[in-house]
Amino acid sequence: MNQEAEYWLNEILEKPSAQKDCENSLHSYKELFDWIASRKSKSQVSLKKIPLKECYPWFYDDKDGCIRNKDGSFFKIYGLRQYQDGKIISQQPIIDQTEIGFLGIIACKICGTWHYLMQAKIEPGNVNVVQISPTLQATKSNFTGRHGGKLPMYLDYFLKMKPEDIIVDQIQSEQSSRFLKKRNRNVIVKVCKPLEEPDSHRWMTLRQLKELMRHDNLVNMDTRTVLSCIPYVLMGQEGDVPFRDKPYFYKTAWSMKRKTLVELYKVINDYKMLKTNVVEKIPLFSMKDWIMSDENEFRHVNYFPYKVIFCDIIIEGREVSNWRQPLFASNGKATFGLICCDDNGILKFLVKARAEPGCFDGIEIGPTIQRETNSREEYDDVEKFFFDRLKHNPQILSDCILSEEGGRFYQEENRNVILLIEKKELEPIPMGYVWSDYGTLNLLTQINNCLNIQLRNLLSLLEI
Repeated sequence: MNQEAEYWLNEILEKPSAQKDCENSLHSYKELFDWIASRKSKSQVSLKKIPLKECYPWFYDDKDGCIRNKDGSFFKIYGLRQYQDGKIISQQPIIDQTEIGFLGIIACKICGTWHYLMQAKIEPGNVNVVQISPTLQATKSNFTGRHGGKLPMYLDYFLKMKPEDIIVDQIQSEQSSRFLKKRNRNVIVKVCKPLEEPDSHRWMTLRQLKELMRHDNLVNMDTRTVLSCIPYVLMGQEGDVPFRDKPYFYKTAWSMKRKTLVELYKVINDYKMLKTNVVEKIPLFSMKDWIMSDENEFRHVNYFPYKVIFCDIIIEGREVSNWRQPLFASNGKATFGLICCDDNGILKFLVKARAEPGCFDGIEIGPTIQRETNSREEYDDVEKFFFDRLKHNPQILSDCILSEEGGRFYQEENRNVILLIEKKELEPIPMGYVWSDYGTLNLLTQINNCLNIQLRNLLSLLEI
């Protein structure tokens, strides 16, 4: 391994200690953990499962074939049927929420170090009640006032942002296995002077956020996807940018980067042009093998990664403190994995183009492993290699349990693993997989709908 490769490998493997605070950080780790604990202790949260018939204003609309609220706002739950070559291959509930929401973070240089204003947000489906979220996390229904509550804090900073203050502004997908073409606007905008911290928010450095991601279910999905969009590959030393220049992740000749882009786009474009997969919305209660059980859950009679539950929710301190809604509840933990290797001094990641039924453009680039709980699909050679390696003392760069978004999903946790191997251990790779450098993947996060949320979340764990 050459000197440059050794450098980036040491950087990745070095795990920051929670006892060692960042230089010039506004708050110590202890202060941040004490703040989170305080927010949690003050939170009055109650969630009770109820039957659909008690979930007013939500109901099953026989005419439209979906579960919706009386105003038709927020989201609806339909059935989704998927065809391949004219044959039905799957049926499942799907969340139809086509509006684009804000996931926004405010950045500011404080004491010579860039900080990010983060929120301790409470969502009904959160595992730990409180999770570190973006400055602003709001659906269009939230910030247009359709929910009848107060407008979210800091909304004006994003509605009135100026181009010269924008660091990230990308529309990216959510979970395409559960949402139908759902996307959010991922934004980081900088301000000249630090804003005052209400009790709900604290300024943190990027290093602190990366450290907090190593704690199970502490940094939420929305924070991770926004941070994954930071355009490292487009920013150099010139100018004042809110992150360090780390060329070891993306110092690749453009000719090599272009080759990787061509390989990735070939897989994607072949699928779009040649595959005959079709999806259609169907009445939710018409789906075969799906029932409303005695436990007041809409579930598959045999197996499926998730089910639909109905909840009466009380959270003090929110814009609206008491409401009812459906949530998707997982039937176990999924595993999302990313295999990487040293390829002549460049860190390469093994990614795979993945078609999912709710995907906005049919297919996106995903991680090496995206294995749902209760999946009955056969393992391919790469998946067999990955899970076998996990049993035998692998060199793991990251391994943590992280939650999915708690506003639509009930306590859904996934294992996120980044695994280092020797490239020769996995040769040749099967069709559909591509080795990519970090710079190419980072470049693709600057383009809408290229990397799926599972891959973006895994990349956000890297120590850049």
